[in-house]
Amino acid sequence: MVESTHTGRDDRAQIKIVVPDDHSMVSLLGSRDELLHAVERAFGDGIDIHVRGNEITATGSRADTDLVSRLFTEMLEMLKGGTQLTPDAVERSLAMLRGEGGARPAEVLNLNVLSGRGRTIRPKTLNQKRYVDAIDKHTIVFGIGPAGTGKTYLAMAKAVRALQEKQVNRIILTRPAVEAGERLGFLPGTLYEKIDPYLRPLYDALHDMVDPDSIPRLMAAGTIEVAPLAYMRGRSLNDSFIILDEAQNTSPEQMKMFLTRLGFGSKVVVTGDVTQVDLPNGTQSGLRVVQDILQDVEDIHFSRLTSQDVVRHKLVTEIVDAYNRYDESRVPEFKKDAARGGSGRKRGQR
Repeated sequence: MVESTHTGRDDRAQIKIVVPDDHSMVSLLGSRDELLHAVERAFGDGIDIHVRGNEITATGSRADTDLVSRLFTEMLEMLKGGTQLTPDAVERSLAMLRGEGGARPAEVLNLNVLSGRGRTIRPKTLNQKRYVDAIDKHTIVFGIGPAGTGKTYLAMAKAVRALQEKQVNRIILTRPAVEAGERLGFLPGTLYEKIDPYLRPLYDALHDMVDPDSIPRLMAAGTIEVAPLAYMRGRSLNDSFIILDEAQNTSPEQMKMFLTRLGFGSKVVVTGDVTQVDLPNGTQSGLRVVQDILQDVEDIHFSRLTSQDVVRHKLVTEIVDAYNRYDESRVPEFKKDAARGGSGRKRGQR
């Protein structure tokens, strides 16, 4: 529990935070005070923070000192919930507290999506929590956002948990092998060996969540199936948790085919990044089209993640933002080229 008191008047204030538990104090500040330094960097010169014993004193504007108090309260709640605090978690918590949604970082970062194999998978941003919550509430969920936002990883964690809790009888993971269509004949090996490179990212995520030794047995029994999208045609998938990955590389016809495989007792999650389309020029992305078609259909939800939800290296966020700015600056050029009858590529195509 954090006890805090304010002193001061007008827009300047001093707040004293008393942490009664010495062990919590050590965890709160981090190894070599790395978490305290993260807080100081986040506020810059606008606030002065001092630590003495189990007391933290912060001096600055009333708004900043209030924010510091709320931040340390949330950090202690996260520690109690078993969340490992890192400088990144501190920065994300502060971003949530400064946001307009009124979200409590402890409620977001303490949510257990899946526990096992010595690790716990949790959302790391508010949009990720909204995405996970939407999967619980809706039959079909679209997770749309840039690379590194956890779209597929969180969906797979929810699928594994649903299987563990016997909410479904099997997990089906699929993705379109776009480039495979014209190259499969030139690759050595059996059909499964040829399509393996296109499905490998799904296998990698699966190995993080399920005992690798049990995966062959589960796949042989049909409890877990990893297959290219073409294998879904003509099937009715009941009591299944179905994930379509890289959905931006489906055509509108493929997207319709996939969605109409939905059977009784099943849940579908579709993930993709509409800025990374690998389809041939002139081919529409099924993920782009489906947003207009199904936006208002009940029990279908579209979760949109942004560069602020990237949970990889910080540079990934900057790279995504830089590419978005570049694409936006070239939109007029594409329009001019189209007006001249040119073949300007669509955004995200290559």
